[in-house]
Amino acid sequence: MILMNVGKIIATGLLLGLGLTMDACAVSMANGLEEPKMKLSKMTFIALMFAIFQAFMPLIGYAFGAALYQNVPFIEKYKIIPILALIILMCLGLHMIIEGIKESKETPKERDSKIEALGKKLTFKLIFIQAIATSIDALSTGLTFSDYSIINAILVVSLIALVTFIFSFVSLMLGKKFGTWLGNKAIIVGGIILCFIGIEIFISGVFF
Repeated sequence: MILMNVGKIIATGLLLGLGLTMDACAVSMANGLEEPKMKLSKMTFIALMFAIFQAFMPLIGYAFGAALYQNVPFIEKYKIIPILALIILMCLGLHMIIEGIKESKETPKERDSKIEALGKKLTFKLIFIQAIATSIDALSTGLTFSDYSIINAILVVSLIALVTFIFSFVSLMLGKKFGTWLGNKAIIVGGIILCFIGIEIFISGVFF
């Protein structure tokens, strides 16, 4: 049973990381395209910044949700967490899918303009803003596992950070070589993954 719970926690962290990191992937591709001679150290720094914020935001949401979970009895009694998880993750997932579809319909000129705005002068300030912008949606996802212990929650956000770092770094490399042709597709896939996680948490939390 313990192994099953650990397995579920790891799977949750990896899938959440995969779903949430797709925005960062799209921006990383744009950054790589805008600065094709980017040094390894800068690529590592950008991926690390995205990873830190992608983990930090859910941790804030978790802290808030855990406080409510421990002090408001009806949250556990009426299975509020899995219902909340379904609503939050479905909303985020559908939003990402819609945004990805919209981006796929953009003209090359509109896409180039957006890339220029994202990647122009990749200073620390701009990277910091990008890291916040791509992770702000992740804030509410911390509520979806607010019934976890603090150790399990740290494991989840650590996995989110790890996945984000790897995928952001790889996306920077892809952007340098191939441009952003995978960007909108990645966002759509991320949205589908988040919807899937929401449904899975809801079914297992309410019916089992």
